[in-house]
Amino acid sequence: MFSNYLKIAWRNLVRNKVYSAINIGGLAVGMAVAMLIGLWVYDELTFNTYHNRYERIAQVMQHQTVDGQISTNYSIPLPLEAELRSQYGKNSPIKRIVLASWIYGHGLDMGDQKFVRKGGFMQPDAPEMLSLRMLKGTRQGLRDPGSILLAESVAKAYFGDTDPMGKILKLDNKMAVRVTGVYQDLPYNTTFRDLTFIAPWELLLNNDESVRRASQQWDNNSFQLFVQLADKADLSAVSRLLKNTKLDHVDKRIALTKPEIFLEPMGRWHLYSDWKNGVNVGGRIQYVWLFGTIGLFVLLLACINFMNLSTAQSERRAKEVGIRKAVGSLRGQLIGQFFSESLLVVAIAFVLAMIGAMVSLPFFNDVADKQTAIPWSNTGYWAVILLFCLLTGLVAGSYPALYLSAVNPLRVLKGTVKAGRFASLPRRVLVVTQFTVSVTLIIGTITVFRQIQFAKDRPVGYVRAGLVTLGIGGSVIHDHYDAIQNELRNAGIISNMAESRSPMTALWQTQNGFDWNGNVTNAQAEFGTIFVTHDFGKTVGWQVKAGRDFIRNYPADSTGMVLNEAAVRYMGLTSPVGKTVRWESINWKVVGVVKDLIMESPYAPARPSIYMIGNGPGNNLLLRINPNQTSSDAVSQLGTILKKYDPTLVPDAQFVDQEYAQKFSDEERIGKLASIFAVLAIFISCLGIFGLASFMAEQRTKEIGVRKVLGASVLNLWGLLSKDFVVLVLIAFLIATPLAYYFLSNWLQQYDYRTDISWWIFAVSGVGALAITLLTVSFQSIKAALMNPVKSLRSE
Repeated sequence: MFSNYLKIAWRNLVRNKVYSAINIGGLAVGMAVAMLIGLWVYDELTFNTYHNRYERIAQVMQHQTVDGQISTNYSIPLPLEAELRSQYGKNSPIKRIVLASWIYGHGLDMGDQKFVRKGGFMQPDAPEMLSLRMLKGTRQGLRDPGSILLAESVAKAYFGDTDPMGKILKLDNKMAVRVTGVYQDLPYNTTFRDLTFIAPWELLLNNDESVRRASQQWDNNSFQLFVQLADKADLSAVSRLLKNTKLDHVDKRIALTKPEIFLEPMGRWHLYSDWKNGVNVGGRIQYVWLFGTIGLFVLLLACINFMNLSTAQSERRAKEVGIRKAVGSLRGQLIGQFFSESLLVVAIAFVLAMIGAMVSLPFFNDVADKQTAIPWSNTGYWAVILLFCLLTGLVAGSYPALYLSAVNPLRVLKGTVKAGRFASLPRRVLVVTQFTVSVTLIIGTITVFRQIQFAKDRPVGYVRAGLVTLGIGGSVIHDHYDAIQNELRNAGIISNMAESRSPMTALWQTQNGFDWNGNVTNAQAEFGTIFVTHDFGKTVGWQVKAGRDFIRNYPADSTGMVLNEAAVRYMGLTSPVGKTVRWESINWKVVGVVKDLIMESPYAPARPSIYMIGNGPGNNLLLRINPNQTSSDAVSQLGTILKKYDPTLVPDAQFVDQEYAQKFSDEERIGKLASIFAVLAIFISCLGIFGLASFMAEQRTKEIGVRKVLGASVLNLWGLLSKDFVVLVLIAFLIATPLAYYFLSNWLQQYDYRTDISWWIFAVSGVGALAITLLTVSFQSIKAALMNPVKSLRSE
């Protein structure tokens, strides 16, 4: 019997080629989108699960209160690690404690091979905590202060097929390290995916004076700290236990910020990373819900097409159903017949969807910044896919199966079955649903890109174009600073040069403990603290609002500081220039005020920041490229000259405007994905509209012929066939507008610096959806209107 069902189903598909193509094509697109989104959602939900016991790993974080607002920070003071070890080192709920630097590019040299690799310094328990899969050596390799662990890809790049164990490398131009282990590259869906090498924390401590000083500074929040809890420890209880650890060791002024230490579990780092006034307000989890919902809706749109076109053809197949019932077919058998047709369509669509998903997966991964793959060997995946196909077939075929199988055979065979007033109501509701989803996606996509552009157009307080930053690990460049600057200028490569301990697109150091006249409440903000050279302002092109810039060879500026506008506002200074600020037992004089430099999130207010002249080498070299030079030539010559002074330097010049653009990468990816899904949703909706328009034109062929004979014009007939769809799209627009406004208003609330939702976005979306609908319908409408009435009426 089932084979007969399939034969009949196949004949019906072949007989109605246009409708079959629309059904199968729409379902295939919908299923392919659902598959890709499913892979994306799975990748997001399994983020960081690579690490064994990831649910027991947590990052030590802190809340601080300033002016009644709670800020949440990932960075902590260095002495906190020693305090935790002394209190919870043995027989405690904390099993492992690991201090870590931030992961960024470091020079890693071996002979003539000089590259910049991303990595960091960590304490010896890090390999065990991160579950590194060692290919050579053991997880104990960091216990030697002069050691280094390499990722497999890095070891391959430096040593090829040669055994790297015991080989010597030079880190940051000054630290000789011996390879004591090679670990498998970490997967792309982990927070530590860029960790291509790990060096011992003790090595950094022995070679960096600022880190040694920070080991006694409770007001210097510049480091990361991770813990692994014992198996039976309760994370919330341990977090409460640590709450006042910092508060108990700071002076009264810093205590006014009410520092609270807490633990954030690894399972929440990726999806719940947004904090507002001390409360977690979500993060990427909202995109997981968003795209999961979009995937379901896109698939639903394809199912709606199937239901619409099947019910639209119900009159054509009503006689078939009537005859089958008259000769004894049961309703259950008819339902089985229609469901078999539906499942056959789904099966064909699934094959096409798999091919489409495989072909588009590389493009999808590139847009989404993922490395997902179809898990061919995963039985769970195939079980889900089979269930997915079965449910899709049942959902897509449910309405036609139940609707057509209920036809009264007596009325059909008498020829009295006609569509009633409300027979088309379900189809109209489904079309409205389709376009409600499509219009909502259009409005959302426009708003996302508008928010991105709004932030991109935000004044950043300095000139990004032509500004280059270069990491300098040692003191060699600093020691030859004047000679290098003169040679680069004489060669016409640069117009200005400076050093800084923070790059222009990040704030690496924040401190408190500042005091000033008028600080009545002794309130203590956490100020961004940027140590620079005298030429910093001229190099980056900051805008002096009051006072002056730093002056070279002016001794008083060694204890001078420049404030940004946010710092002036926070400190409540009406005439800040000339005021004294006390910090670390030194009286500093405010020499100038500059416009806020946006160094962190482009969507958030600028942090109160203080710029001071550094008394040692900076971490970053900033260079203003001569506008008469091409960028490529300037960077090439720059590297040649710098290597004359420091042959071990690996020049890794980064253009600041490109680094700044990276801050928008997440939102841009979301916008691109949303726009792709919006286009596909509209495409699927238009397929359905095209099919329905074809059916309507076919059903009304004789009516159109009569109207033409009576003098109706092509324009009249086009309007007659199009108006129903126009009304449905307008209803969908009226439903989509408040829905989109509500959800987008909530989404924009996460940004302090945000655009508004303008009326024209809704107007453009509505007009666009209407225009697309008219274009889709017009082909069939005009084709029917131009038909020769003699042909359409001759059977009468």
